[in-house]
Amino acid sequence: MDTTFATYKSLTRNMTRTLALKAAEPTVALETKHFLATIPKIKTVDAFLKNTRAFTYAMNAFGLGDMAYAKGYMRKVLTEGITDKKSFANRLNDERFVAFAKAFDFDSYGPLTTTRAAARQDVADAYVRQTLEVDAGAENEGVRLALYFEREAPKVKSAYGLLADPALWKVLKTVYGFPPAMASAAIEKQAAAVTQRLDLSDLQDPTKLDRLVRRFTARWDADQGLNAPVLALFNNNGVGSGMGMALLNLRYGG
Repeated sequence: MDTTFATYKSLTRNMTRTLALKAAEPTVALETKHFLATIPKIKTVDAFLKNTRAFTYAMNAFGLGDMAYAKGYMRKVLTEGITDKKSFANRLNDERFVAFAKAFDFDSYGPLTTTRAAARQDVADAYVRQTLEVDAGAENEGVRLALYFEREAPKVKSAYGLLADPALWKVLKTVYGFPPAMASAAIEKQAAAVTQRLDLSDLQDPTKLDRLVRRFTARWDADQGLNAPVLALFNNNGVGSGMGMALLNLRYGG
């Protein structure tokens, strides 16, 4: 069995080619063709929500496929837009909704919304990438998490952004061995624990980001009981029992 990192690296070594192959798969190509042909004809929020196939495609593109049924909820996301900081999307603790509302910004662009690349080709590209990650996850959840981390971590602006994203946080918990009890600590202390271990600027450095992914995949395989000798390379940077106890003490204000 290939290690998680080996599978991840085989996919990302030439990501352009990997995505092209995924886009060419019959099911993906068919859905994308339909979306690109249909979305320019949609001029209102109501028309978008009523076209279940195009709407579901778009939701999947933003990793929101499990919310495709919640059309009343998404109507509020779309109609209030993102210009007002107090809009529904901006008040949600999930950047995916903000990104969706930005792509389909009927509030700002009205009937011209779907003439923009942000609502057409950009969405199609996002759909292919999401499909790649979902399909990889069906074989190995660690690969999906690594791909997602590589894509989304560089966009994070604070430790709170990492804590708010379950997938990003799962990667970091695996890398640094943060204990489950840490969730009981005040959010400020959780954020402080993250920044003590991670320089957030490292997430914008491709080399350092790659090293984090390597550490994650090695520890992931070790946790799954797979042979991952590369883990020894990171022992000096890992969280020892002393750090683990310190993090456990966060809940008590220590």
